[in-house]
Amino acid sequence: MSKVHTLDHPLIQHKLTYLRKKETGTKEFRELTDEIASLMAYEVTRDLSTQNIEIETPIAKTQSEVISGKKLAVVPILRAGLGMVDGVVDLVPAAKVGHVGLYRDPETLEPVEYYCKMPTDIGSRELIMVDPMLATGGTAVAALEFVKNRGAKNIKFMCLVAAPEGIEELQAAHPDVDIYTAAVDEKLNDHAYIVPGLGDAGDRLFGTK
Repeated sequence: MSKVHTLDHPLIQHKLTYLRKKETGTKEFRELTDEIASLMAYEVTRDLSTQNIEIETPIAKTQSEVISGKKLAVVPILRAGLGMVDGVVDLVPAAKVGHVGLYRDPETLEPVEYYCKMPTDIGSRELIMVDPMLATGGTAVAALEFVKNRGAKNIKFMCLVAAPEGIEELQAAHPDVDIYTAAVDEKLNDHAYIVPGLGDAGDRLFGTK
């Protein structure tokens, strides 16, 4: 079974509090999402492998570490996941970015892929899938299936807030994917919104309703 990592760093929790507030406007919401994503990415990438190389400082030659092994890819779930991409890429500029978009068929309620484009070497990269909300888990489960079908193997899922129902659903469908979140909230309400949550992340990011 995959692990759930709740990132309780004081800076993350402080910024998440202001992200949740209903008075927070689009500009600040977007900035806070970006900042939290960057702080979370610092923790999510903690286990990247490194190797020693020889460099020369102004004083002497020395052995020093650089990242080695698999490179990174960031894959947002459209559209709200776009708000988290820059925060990760600012930290790891060499990361490539894929995109996955899906919608739910109104009759069958099954997820339908409308866009999925990955880096050509996705199978050899460590992938961080990002979406602000893990609510029912249906969207995340389908998006992960889509990227696996294109060759992705080593995947982590990163969100700002998660509901217990979504965590359970994702773990059942993808037990190989660890979940990183800033908060595990109480529950889902009758409209599948996370309680207390932060509202509709996509609408708050882009100023839509």
